[in-house]
Amino acid sequence: MSTADAHRAIEAVWRIESPRLVAALTRIVRDISFAEELAQDALEVALRQWPESGVPRNAGAWLMTTAKRRAIDHFRRDRMAAGKLAALGRDLEEIEQTVPDYDTALDDDIGDDLLRLMFTACHPVLSAEARAALTLRLIGGLTTGEIARAYLVPEATVAQRIVRAKRSIAAAGVPFEVPRGEERAGRLASVLEVIYLIFNEGYAATAGDSWLRPALCEEALRLGRILAGLMPAEAEVHGLLALLEIQASRTAARTGPGGEPVLLLDQDRARWDQLLIRRGLAALARAEALGGGGSYALQAAIAACHARARTAEATDWARIAGLYDALVAVTPSPVVELNRGVAHAFAFGPQAGLDIVDRLLAEPALTSYHLLPSVRGDLLQKLGRMEEAATEFARASQLTRNERERELLEARAAATRGIDRGSDPA
Repeated sequence: MSTADAHRAIEAVWRIESPRLVAALTRIVRDISFAEELAQDALEVALRQWPESGVPRNAGAWLMTTAKRRAIDHFRRDRMAAGKLAALGRDLEEIEQTVPDYDTALDDDIGDDLLRLMFTACHPVLSAEARAALTLRLIGGLTTGEIARAYLVPEATVAQRIVRAKRSIAAAGVPFEVPRGEERAGRLASVLEVIYLIFNEGYAATAGDSWLRPALCEEALRLGRILAGLMPAEAEVHGLLALLEIQASRTAARTGPGGEPVLLLDQDRARWDQLLIRRGLAALARAEALGGGGSYALQAAIAACHARARTAEATDWARIAGLYDALVAVTPSPVVELNRGVAHAFAFGPQAGLDIVDRLLAEPALTSYHLLPSVRGDLLQKLGRMEEAATEFARASQLTRNERERELLEARAAATRGIDRGSDPA
């Protein structure tokens, strides 16, 4: 195997194995930063040895064994940490006394370790940005550079977020465990929110020259699938996964040849990924079987209405409007109410939607939210109020930070003004 081939193989193995490796090491040493350091040490050894010896059959277990040996060496050198050497447990002693058995080196409770790491990385003591960065780093296996490129922020900013997040977790004494009872429900909500936010940033980028960032969508989907496998009895976990699968199924149809956005009702549905739709509908069925009536399950049910419609005209807007009515009762927010207005416009006419949307004009949370004037412009256009619609589209174009979306909104403003001038008897 050439060095280049070996490095590509190592990179692929690392992306898959590093979350499990860091999770298991964190359980042993009770320190996320040190666990990451041990994992990196094991990676460096692999980079030196594997190009000559080849990639081991059980590469993840090889990395785990190597990292544990590094832990032993570290604590032996550090007399102040002598107490921690004993705390490493019998499994470390066995490593020294036996020939490495890479088939059994990984712990049986690796799934529990991953779940603990996910709950730790998504602890509410951290900001949403810090939780997302730390989750992508630890569970997603992304480098700080990859995270920085995904969010269009300097790499130093991401690095600082991750370092501060680890320090905050240590300072707050966050235990490496899956909480129970009410605390578990609250922490699970945080975990789901982080995965949801990561996906949304990939699905409709906040800023930059591209409307989509597929890598973020893929990572969120991977995290959602991991979580669903680790928590199979949680309805909202399956609800979130269903939502992500169905939304991701539209990716290929959401941009035109030049990367310009293509809105939902204008998309070529033949380009929707039917496998992802089937996976999403199956996850939704599991959520509903578990009694799912939470926010993510309801959003997935809305997405499923679109997925089941062979054409835009066949969409069951009355059902979607009813689901939004239920969603706003479960998760009241101005953004949900705005989407509810859109659904009511399709189900009961543009004026019904505008009545809902206009009640949001004084909502402080939507003052700089570009989709409010965008939606309002669309409804005004349907009502034939072209000049007002053009003004709203122009305002929305000034508020968005995404260049592709700005171009779309400016074009809609210009087109609406053109229609209005064309109908002017003068």
